[in-house]
Amino acid sequence: MLDHLKANNRAWAERKVAADPGFFRRLEGQQAPEYLWIGCSDSRVPANEIVDLDPGELFVHRNVANLAPPQDANYLSVLQFAVDVLKVKHIMVVGHYGCGGVQAAVDGQRRGLVDHWLHPIREVYQAHRAELEAMPERPRFDRLCELNVIRQVRNVASDVFVQDAWARGQELAVHGWVYSIANGHVTDLNVTVSDPEAAAQLA
Repeated sequence: MLDHLKANNRAWAERKVAADPGFFRRLEGQQAPEYLWIGCSDSRVPANEIVDLDPGELFVHRNVANLAPPQDANYLSVLQFAVDVLKVKHIMVVGHYGCGGVQAAVDGQRRGLVDHWLHPIREVYQAHRAELEAMPERPRFDRLCELNVIRQVRNVASDVFVQDAWARGQELAVHGWVYSIANGHVTDLNVTVSDPEAAAQLA
């Protein structure tokens, strides 16, 4: 079963060792990433590849539509570990244009459990309804992807783990990006938050 994937794995490992004989030994010793990526589960959005970082350089949390909900224990566990244990310096919330989760949140169809998960995006839509409904469909969904990222940056920046890190003087910034599957480029939405005062303004 899945022999082609196992073969791919062996070939990948051999290429890594050929290029850098000590690569896996270093990885065994520790992970010390400076970055936490909170992104979408979409298979077209591979975190490490997009920013060209090796294993060990990027701590990653992915879910449908790159949400950072304050009631989700999975996300919160990743956030706390990244901030308190790994001491990451940058948290990137990364959405992507053409996100099926963002579109599913507001297209009126019912899909079951995921509808509950996507509820925060419907709230973002309602908060920006006038702006969004003045746009054609494609730009509207692109803008909703951006607005969702901004809301999730706000969620991360207002979390107690991040607030406590700033209170003790830890260097930490939260960024909002959007990735384009069409050209492979990341766009910075210029909503970086690096202290409680900036977090309050974003709110």
